[in-house]
Amino acid sequence: MHDTSIIFSLFLVFSGAAVIATLALFARQALLIAYIMLGALLGPWALDVVSNPALIADIANVGILFLLFLLGLNLEPGDLRKLFREAIVVTAVSSFAFALMGFLIGMAFGFNLLDSLLIAAGMMFSSTIIALKLLPTSALHHQRMGELIVSILLLQDMLAIVVLLALEGLGNQESLLSETLILVLGLPALALMSWWIASRVLTRLFMRFDQIHEYLFLLAIGWCMGIAELATLIGLSHEVGAFVAGVTLATSPVARFIAESLKPLRDFFLVLFFFALGAGFNIGALPDVLLPALVLAAISVALKPVVFRALLQREQEKSRMAAETGARLGQISEFSLLIVVVASNLAVMSEKASLLMQSATILSFVASSFWIVRRYPTPISMDQSLRRD
Repeated sequence: MHDTSIIFSLFLVFSGAAVIATLALFARQALLIAYIMLGALLGPWALDVVSNPALIADIANVGILFLLFLLGLNLEPGDLRKLFREAIVVTAVSSFAFALMGFLIGMAFGFNLLDSLLIAAGMMFSSTIIALKLLPTSALHHQRMGELIVSILLLQDMLAIVVLLALEGLGNQESLLSETLILVLGLPALALMSWWIASRVLTRLFMRFDQIHEYLFLLAIGWCMGIAELATLIGLSHEVGAFVAGVTLATSPVARFIAESLKPLRDFFLVLFFFALGAGFNIGALPDVLLPALVLAAISVALKPVVFRALLQREQEKSRMAAETGARLGQISEFSLLIVVVASNLAVMSEKASLLMQSATILSFVASSFWIVRRYPTPISMDQSLRRD
């Protein structure tokens, strides 16, 4: 079907997602895996029901903007101080270790230097979505384990922003000097200007009309999209702009309300994002990268928990808590997929390396989610004794 309307496409995405998500819950899997599988099944490389996922992917990118915006909203100055005090050593050492593993595996399987570096970058991160979706908020989120997981993930997300910034410069080597100046000067300028407007204008508007929730919702979305677009005008990316927009609003009295209000909208677009990701997945080429993908996924699921456990125990955390924290962080990240998408769009990553990281990420999602749900408390456990929210 080559002339699929947007309404019919949305019908396929969300009705199909509802069905396959039900199966995923019975299989004790994270829902985002269901969305990726649905996209792969209906996309041009399989049934070809949605033959042109580019339109959906373009719309779906809004979900990534909201994801980064919400991450920024949660980065209050007090949280930043806490992050650097409690989690920076664990995050820095683990990120280096996983990057080194990824780089060595990339080189061992014959990928070039740049591809291997991008594979290394993708291996550094754990999944924010899986870790937080499978973390019981009432039971663990406000305890030390929950705080530590969130701290490590936020630091990893900040590192992912740095990688995205580096890709922006790498994607335009002909004007590398000007791109570097944009990154060095443009980002601080954007952050300062955004902070000034947010503190002097937006906060006052929020306080004056705080009873009109529709207005707060509209103003927050407008701010996110406006700064994202402004970022592109000065040579940065939409993703970086959305993150800056969130950070500059983090101290606002209504930041928590905005974050909660935007979560359903974020989830709507993230369903589209993961569907589009699956639809663009070339199943026929999977055998070419299956072995290295299995190796990368196995390292993530088997070795990441061990490394995190050792580092956390070195920081005087209890063995049981360190082990569970490591297990919940034992997968590759959706930010790795975002890095792959950006790198591919900038033509700095080969198609084979891109397919490798997509395959390894999906495999790690499946294995890690299954392990966490079977062994630890989660909101979707089929075991009554482990189901907590």
